[in-house]
Amino acid sequence: MASLRITLPPRFLELAYAATLRALSPFRRWLRPGGAVERAFIPVEVLTKGVLFGCKMCGQCVLHSTGMTCPMNCPKNLRNGPCGGVRLDGRCEVRPDMMCVWAQAWERSKSMPAHGSDILHILPPVDRRLEGSSAWINHFQGVTGEPAGWHA
Repeated sequence: MASLRITLPPRFLELAYAATLRALSPFRRWLRPGGAVERAFIPVEVLTKGVLFGCKMCGQCVLHSTGMTCPMNCPKNLRNGPCGGVRLDGRCEVRPDMMCVWAQAWERSKSMPAHGSDILHILPPVDRRLEGSSAWINHFQGVTGEPAGWHA
């Protein structure tokens, strides 16, 4: 059974991201990793981000930095751009039936005025210990998964 995916314009998603950030900010002191609030957040993230982005629940969401395209959908889980095997038509070398996540991210970032240039920044590697946790809660608590001494 194929999963349901909805495609929305990156500019709209960027605005939704900013609105969600503003809406959750007043509640940051209650947004803690673990506990009842996170257990309530996770199914909502799975549902919404799953339908919109094919979210893999890495716990370190970087959608705003990648053209509102989830880099975890790359079969190689590449976090900082395409591998050397992107086909001339922009398709993935591992899964030729899909477009390269990074080719999509590059194109989509062009229509994001607030965060579009973030695609040029180097992202830290994925911290697998955060998989399955709420990226929103991790964001508000400063849990980034960045290795000690990381400076991009």
